[in-house]
Amino acid sequence: MSFKIAVVGATGNVGREMLDILAERGFPTREVVALASARSNGIDVSFGDRTLKCRALETYDFSDTDICLMSAGGEVSRTWSPKIGAQGCIVIDNSSAWRYDPDVPLIVPEVNADAISGYSRKNIIANPNCSTAQLVVVLKPLHDRARIRRVVVATYQSVSGAGKAAMDELFSQTRAVFVSDPLQTKKFPKRIAFNVIPQIDVFMEDGFTKEEWKMVAETKKILDPKIKLVATCVRVPVFIGHSEAVNIEFEQPMSEEEARDILREAPGCLVIDKREPGGYMTPHEAAGEDATYVSRIRTDPTVDNGLTLWCVSDNLRKGAALNTVQIAEVLVNRRLIEPRRKAA
Repeated sequence: MSFKIAVVGATGNVGREMLDILAERGFPTREVVALASARSNGIDVSFGDRTLKCRALETYDFSDTDICLMSAGGEVSRTWSPKIGAQGCIVIDNSSAWRYDPDVPLIVPEVNADAISGYSRKNIIANPNCSTAQLVVVLKPLHDRARIRRVVVATYQSVSGAGKAAMDELFSQTRAVFVSDPLQTKKFPKRIAFNVIPQIDVFMEDGFTKEEWKMVAETKKILDPKIKLVATCVRVPVFIGHSEAVNIEFEQPMSEEEARDILREAPGCLVIDKREPGGYMTPHEAAGEDATYVSRIRTDPTVDNGLTLWCVSDNLRKGAALNTVQIAEVLVNRRLIEPRRKAA
């Protein structure tokens, strides 16, 4: 079986990554269509060894398209995903628009693939926030063994999570520092070059940012509503790759050796944990890779049944494009979808 796939937002960072990953993983496609706004009509994007011409979302007919990979932002998704789903095409959305809708499954395939069956209520499946995706891949196998009571996480998130304009701002500000030019700040509230910014998304009434709230709400929906979680999300001057320092409190004892063994066998995880200089992973090394890397696993002596660890992942891949394609693979592998043909 082969399927017709549309990628919406094909000219953006994540959309281009989706096209690359579809080709890399040999997804069974009979046709791939690149879609974007009307102003991007005709722009070339790569799909494997082929070049696709972008077409306008506003005029595209989804009646014979099987799966739509949506990466065009929340506003576009709120407008278009229900329309696309109503035409019988399954939307896998990368924005936050549908993550908290009880009728839309929020899926990380290594964690809660069985929940995907609920997609038929709206023909929409949500992809989680990039920082949540890598976290729950690590937490799931540990939770299965010893039940997690509480998580405290500090994130160190790359600028690519805020889009191409944010990457350009880091580049231009870094260059300006070296040549003594004035620094321009547009995308971020403060300069990002040679700095860290303890704010991602807007502030909420309780003092947390929306990014921090997302991690709480999404972890509960994907993994277990009983888990208590608190997050501090920080933007750092890294182009690609999110890092997280994670403290976990379990209901039952778990040694660091057992945790290390469990994570070595866990799908989506790779353990790189040598207690020596450089015996851990950094975002630079994780860029372009599919795995969530886990390092610095150790006992937390400040609580009973506590562990602390460091995890790193490519936010454009596992945090976005790869997870979206993996969701599509679940649909195909579980035979939850059949190829469509345009009505005569």
